[in-house]
Amino acid sequence: MFSNLLNILFPSRCPVCDNNSDSYAHNPICLSCWGEIRKYEGPSCGICGTPTVSLHTTTCRQCMEARPPYARILYYGIYEGVLKESIHLLKFNSCKRLAKPLGSLMSGLPLEKSDGIAPVPLHIRRLQQRGFNQTAVLGLHLSRESGVPLMPDVLRKVRETPPQTDVTGKERLKNIKNAFSVSGDVKGLSLLLVDDVITTGSTVMECSRVLMKAGAKSVTVAALARSMPRL
Repeated sequence: MFSNLLNILFPSRCPVCDNNSDSYAHNPICLSCWGEIRKYEGPSCGICGTPTVSLHTTTCRQCMEARPPYARILYYGIYEGVLKESIHLLKFNSCKRLAKPLGSLMSGLPLEKSDGIAPVPLHIRRLQQRGFNQTAVLGLHLSRESGVPLMPDVLRKVRETPPQTDVTGKERLKNIKNAFSVSGDVKGLSLLLVDDVITTGSTVMECSRVLMKAGAKSVTVAALARSMPRL
């Protein structure tokens, strides 16, 4: 009843189907469209999470050739459809109320016990432009649901870089190299690194590298979505 009252007082339209929004819990996404978000259950690499074509492929060639610094990447769904639209609304339209339901999706992942949640940081200039860090608000809701403490400042982005979407896959790791530093004591800690979208994995790779170099026991990555690999 409370949700219905809020929808009457503050009406909006679903950006996906253009019908009236009918659930304040994930407004402006309507209940029908939100129900289209699906958890990815297909075959994937057990380390980096890259979707694969075969159920028999447990580790991709890239991870076999060079083991990444993180233990594994967990994510809820594929970066497409309603999930992609919801992330865009949070990230680029300051629709911060979506952080709670999106964070709830992440809390349903098979996360192992950790000592702290470390959000992927933004450079100070990008943070000032956007007004908030979407991974930090996702981490906050994940912390509240899991009871694992949030460590919002343990990672810092010390070098401003072009957006990863503006560079090619091979250039992304070079673009982000030495862009992060650790500002707190992480020695012996098992950390959960939170990001919104995994594309090539270059950002979480570099963040994990500096955390492990600083003495972290392990780093597991949790994200909302992962892009499908380009063929």
